[in-house]
Amino acid sequence: MEPIVFAYIGIGLMVGLAGVGSAFGTTIAGNAAVGAMKKNSEAFGSFIMLTALPGSQGLYGFAGYFLLNGMGLLDAGIGWGAAAAVFGAGLTLGLVGLLSAIRQGQVCANGIAAIGSGHDVAGKTLILAVFPELYAIIALAATFLIGSAVG
Repeated sequence: MEPIVFAYIGIGLMVGLAGVGSAFGTTIAGNAAVGAMKKNSEAFGSFIMLTALPGSQGLYGFAGYFLLNGMGLLDAGIGWGAAAAVFGAGLTLGLVGLLSAIRQGQVCANGIAAIGSGHDVAGKTLILAVFPELYAIIALAATFLIGSAVG
């Protein structure tokens, strides 16, 4: 196997896992929103905001690809050290994006259910839902730092 293939496997994991996490997270929150709309359809704005929030991790996976590609790392002449760094960064951001999006979707779903029951917790839910997202942002920053160190 060539080093560039190993690097692109890492890129695939980064974009793919983070995207899958966002798909799961938004689905978890979306399912809660559908149920909550039966009780409180007037809160649709809050529901859509909280449902969309776990979608950001998929964007971070895509942004990680652009960061590494923009640094010129994804070149046919990449060495094994740089390829391993790209793979590691990709796996890290992919896994963190996957898990943080799912857990963020669960936090949002709980908030959506509470809003549907008449509680005014949209802003507080948004604040609490940022905590799982923070780790995806840290993983994106780590991807940038890894690429900078190698490039």
